[in-house]
Amino acid sequence: MTQNIDQNEVNKFADIAEKWWDPTGDFKPLHVINPLRANYINNKSPVDGLKVLDVGCGGGLLAEALNSKGAEVTAIDVTEANIEVAKLHAQKMQVKIDYRLVTAEELAQKESQSFDVVSCLEVIEHVPDPGQLIKACSDLLKPDGQMFLSTLNRNPRSFITAIVGAEYIFNILPKGTHEWAKFIKPSELEGFMRDAGIKLIESKGMFYNPIFHTANLNNDLGVNYMMHGSKNA
Repeated sequence: MTQNIDQNEVNKFADIAEKWWDPTGDFKPLHVINPLRANYINNKSPVDGLKVLDVGCGGGLLAEALNSKGAEVTAIDVTEANIEVAKLHAQKMQVKIDYRLVTAEELAQKESQSFDVVSCLEVIEHVPDPGQLIKACSDLLKPDGQMFLSTLNRNPRSFITAIVGAEYIFNILPKGTHEWAKFIKPSELEGFMRDAGIKLIESKGMFYNPIFHTANLNNDLGVNYMMHGSKNA
């Protein structure tokens, strides 16, 4: 199995890792949308008492949110600086999360079918082979386990909104955060899920208002979107 890591992406996030928990800094949009995503996951698959894996956990925003809802959380990332920041914050907040510096593919070889829920949010557009990552996430799920993915649609509108608007006009994301060519159309993502033995249950769009810094889930998959699927038993 090839190492499914883009070292340029790793370096990019390592450079800004210390900013993960600053709600007014580079990751401000994530602080706004994180409760939305955590609540969506918990509404679709109540996590209290479940074993949850967050793949590409960054500084731990989603991991801590799911932990607060009663989940037994394991969270992984390939950027060491992210894991260190996440561990320090969890220690500070006195929350117990199992953070590990490992790829999903490596973990799947050791702990296949170990988790009730796997989330992989805003990660698949940063790896060389999205299909391989989603297959690894599926392998980590128990039969009937629930998968939650989010990414960005690839179309002219997403280029204007997510790159030109977010990174250059409103400056709500660091320049170079995203590469439009790596964005993934919903039909492509559903295909990756199907190939990995995941049945799509629901797709939701997400709108982020860069002026008022508010966000909501809707049915418009034009830019940011989430998919919820279930592993075939």
